[in-house]
Amino acid sequence: MDHKYIYASLTRISDLAEKGFELKALPRDKWGTGDYIVCEILNEGGESLKMELPNGRMRGVIAGEHIVGALGERYATLEATGSWRNVADDLKMTVLTGAGLLGKLTSKSMFIPKMIKVIYKGHAFRDGKKVTMDDFVEKIPRIPFNTPVIVFVGTSMSAGKTTSARIVTNIFKQAGYKVVGAKLTGAGRYKDILAFKDVGADRILDFVDVGLPSSICPKERYKEKFEQMLSRIAQENADVAIIEIGASPLEPYNGDVAINALREHIKCTILSASDPYAVYGLMKAFELVPDIVTGVASNTLAGARMVKELCGVRALNLIDSTTTKALKEILTEKTGMSLKTK
Repeated sequence: MDHKYIYASLTRISDLAEKGFELKALPRDKWGTGDYIVCEILNEGGESLKMELPNGRMRGVIAGEHIVGALGERYATLEATGSWRNVADDLKMTVLTGAGLLGKLTSKSMFIPKMIKVIYKGHAFRDGKKVTMDDFVEKIPRIPFNTPVIVFVGTSMSAGKTTSARIVTNIFKQAGYKVVGAKLTGAGRYKDILAFKDVGADRILDFVDVGLPSSICPKERYKEKFEQMLSRIAQENADVAIIEIGASPLEPYNGDVAINALREHIKCTILSASDPYAVYGLMKAFELVPDIVTGVASNTLAGARMVKELCGVRALNLIDSTTTKALKEILTEKTGMSLKTK
């Protein structure tokens, strides 16, 4: 292991830390999404300044340390936006997610802590070529996808999708089923899919596994990567796939592409929402009718009642154990699977 650099979790699909690389600066017109680059940290350390490592653990950082991450884009409604395409002549940028997603910050919520500021030092090179995430992705033959899907969508980021998906994953595992947990859109963080593994998912994967630092990319490129993700799920021959669509379907993460492609396989749709009006807006804008609404909108009887009256959909606060029986009944009805604990 090379300890000269801090390897962010976006490098988890690579062997950069084990086999090393050369460092070479490239002009910006030679940069591209998914390029592995090295940056030096500029701001002093602080409690909020942490990087996610390839094993999912968080590590504090200080000025002068060097990180290996990947160029990418983020467009988070509640936290920050940025892109490598906006990097100026001073070559300064920001760590847009703790996973090492690197680009120029274009906006930031006043409610989140300061972010790690860095300056570009060069690209990772091997055999005279820049190293990209795609270099470590083995393309597999297309496998027909027939796995039943429980899909989790949200009205925004941080709406409770991952927590809800973890609860449902645990229910299926307790009943003895083979489960794949996947996050098909969003901005790279390993912690989200590790949450599936923590409750027993037999296999986990996300868009990072097919070479994307985030799912913000041209639709045709995303469709190619999406097919690879589905083939990887299909080859597991799982009983059910618990699939999270990161952010919301209307943000530029290609969530609409993912949901439309999955529709015929979806057995149950669970929507995490920040408030009842957000539920109504997403249903109208995307022509999507969830089987269950959860998240902040379901936290009180008042919220649940408004969801029912406004949208005609049942709201359940899934983190409340008294709703587990009703949740199992809905899942059983939709999937035909017995969910008795074995």
